[in-house]
Amino acid sequence: MISIETFRKLALSFPDASEEPHFEKTSFRVKKKIFATFDEKNNRAVLKLNEIDQSVFCASSEMIFYPVLNKWGKQGWTIVELSKVRPEMFEDALIRSYQNVLGKK
Repeated sequence: MISIETFRKLALSFPDASEEPHFEKTSFRVKKKIFATFDEKNNRAVLKLNEIDQSVFCASSEMIFYPVLNKWGKQGWTIVELSKVRPEMFEDALIRSYQNVLGKK
């Protein structure tokens, strides 16, 4: 299980990462772009993955990783069930999300 403290520590360990409110969630950003959000009420994260990473994570653990159920999901936004995900898998996905957003112009 990933706690908000662990999530925050990992997300803010990336260069230039910041934490800001985003509606009723907490967002983590790099260069003003969101790479992750935390939904405390549902104990879920949403990460911005590229198409390949999204399909790999979702295929390997479909009860833990799954696309957001709208147009955002088709753009790579992926829900992560924090009560079920292994810490090392979450860290890998979070790194990929950060790198994906950082690489955008």
